[in-house]
Amino acid sequence: MTKETKKTTTATYQPALQQLYKEKVLPALLKDLGIKSPMAAPKLEKIVINIGVKEAREDIKALEIAREDLTAIAGQASQIRRAKKSISNFKLREGMPIGVRVTLRGARMYEFLERFINIACPRIRDFQGFAEGFDGRGNLNLGIKEHYIFPEIDVEKSPKAHGMNITFVTTAKNDQEGSLLMKYMGLPFRKSAK
Repeated sequence: MTKETKKTTTATYQPALQQLYKEKVLPALLKDLGIKSPMAAPKLEKIVINIGVKEAREDIKALEIAREDLTAIAGQASQIRRAKKSISNFKLREGMPIGVRVTLRGARMYEFLERFINIACPRIRDFQGFAEGFDGRGNLNLGIKEHYIFPEIDVEKSPKAHGMNITFVTTAKNDQEGSLLMKYMGLPFRKSAK
């Protein structure tokens, strides 16, 4: 395969959720927010997934298992995160491995979001929708108690359930814009009681 053919095959592929954003979500956002330029409309910038592994202090294999699991979930190699400073109460020293992280952008980001909404969320036990945990700048943080909701995880190879934090970083100016964007993208939020 030549370089020209490689470029054309990767350039033409777009995940379904990315096409949905361009065809339906973007025009709806422009209309609802009263924005004239499509470049000013809020969009998803990146998704950051973190798994903290407190067992890594005693057992480094637990960290390797978590790293393999996160790599399988994200479809991209994850990096080991180390402690930035020593905290004696937690028996933590500077430089000790404490978790794994992956940052998704572009097509992989949209693919992960689509799998998360359509496959993983329905597998959450007693799921009523997510609370709107926006940070004031239009970014959403979600906490997941078990990483077993993802079908890529083999329970026999990963015996301990890990919690994870998923951060959706958007270009929204405030929480209202960020909330509107995530609702249009299909993320299920908890209905407020009226």
